[in-house]
Amino acid sequence: MNITKKDIDKLNAVLTVEISKDDYSGNVEKVLNNYRKTANIPGFRKGHIPMGMVKKQYGKSVLVEEVNKVLQEALQKYLTEEKLNVLGNPLPKNESEINWDADDYSFEFDLGLAPDFDVDVKGKEITQYKIVADDEMLNNQVKTIRKQYGKLTSKDKVEKGDEITGTFTSSNLPADMEGKEIEKKTTFTTEEIKGKKQLDSLLGAKVGDTVTLKTKGMFADDHDNQKHFGVEHEDAHGLDIEVSLKIEEVNQREMAELDQELYDKLFGEAAVTSEEELKAKIKEDAEGQFAQQSDQKLLNDVVESLIENTKFDLPKEFLQRWIAMSGEKRLSEEDAKAEYERSEKGLRYQLIEGKLRTENNLQVTFDELKDYSKNMIKGQMAQFGQTDPSEEELESIAARILSNREEVERLNEQLNTAKLLNYFKENAKLKTKEITYDKFIKDAYA
Repeated sequence: MNITKKDIDKLNAVLTVEISKDDYSGNVEKVLNNYRKTANIPGFRKGHIPMGMVKKQYGKSVLVEEVNKVLQEALQKYLTEEKLNVLGNPLPKNESEINWDADDYSFEFDLGLAPDFDVDVKGKEITQYKIVADDEMLNNQVKTIRKQYGKLTSKDKVEKGDEITGTFTSSNLPADMEGKEIEKKTTFTTEEIKGKKQLDSLLGAKVGDTVTLKTKGMFADDHDNQKHFGVEHEDAHGLDIEVSLKIEEVNQREMAELDQELYDKLFGEAAVTSEEELKAKIKEDAEGQFAQQSDQKLLNDVVESLIENTKFDLPKEFLQRWIAMSGEKRLSEEDAKAEYERSEKGLRYQLIEGKLRTENNLQVTFDELKDYSKNMIKGQMAQFGQTDPSEEELESIAARILSNREEVERLNEQLNTAKLLNYFKENAKLKTKEITYDKFIKDAYA
């Protein structure tokens, strides 16, 4: 057997695999002998079939199968030993020209080679948001808590400040919302209503009444349209239809007192003893959650910047052919081209990320995965009051988790993302911007 590589350019090569009779004949003879022992052919006892008849009936198919086995093993071995960084898989070049009646064969494959490039994470400056819980947010959260734990009084008629429970239904939907009829039971307060006409229609309405309302401008935030009308995100923005609200309940909430009984109910006995401590606790919890959103935004922005600013060519024509041939159903040239254009950005980032991980030792080891799972277990147990689990207990639970392939993949992805994010925080060119949550949503996702 002989394998040679001819470079067409930096991104494309042709691999030639020459297979002689000695490379496959032993395997073919072995398989045919097994066929001779086990095949059922009318007129012959099992195990006494003439080899000539076995070869005539099965010889060609066995030959093709065994030669292909030798070919695939040789290909994989060569690519591994030569450390060739290929994209996709080798594509047969002369498949239709093979003469299977010959003794020796020469197979040619097109290769798409990964480009050589450098990654500079210190290039373009990226904004790292530090989201803070301001006084307005803290005061609103305290108010929400007091309402949530306050006394609820049932009423017959809607007045300002009341809580309304009812079912929204739609009628006369526009063409672009065909098949997306609304029927959503929800609860909201009159304070959530921004539209003056809608509020006027609700005030004075009674339990059992059906009120017709315009959705446009009804709530201060279009995202509330998802929550209260049950529409998809794509339909929530600028939703402008007519809905009916069947009022089922009207309640008035008397806000709970800020006292030790409420604090203990929220955080446990004596963990919080004043309104100042309550706000400090809310601020800590909120900013912890905000940090996760800020981290995700940072990761997305760095990734987009790297894709945009890391320049390299790809073997485009090869990849389009590979996409056309790699699925269960062969794609047309036009469909393959369209699929390549959809996936090119993702492919570019895979190459960039792979290079970053290799050059900066960012791969996840089994010991790191094990420690990560144990820390996760500790956190979950602490939520249920088990603050000091034994090492033996942690080891046992971690072993059970890591025996589940899907769980391992999930944890591995989380840890991989965390390592990459930490690398970006330490090495990327970042500019910190302190911002409130509302401003973050407007600025970061404008």
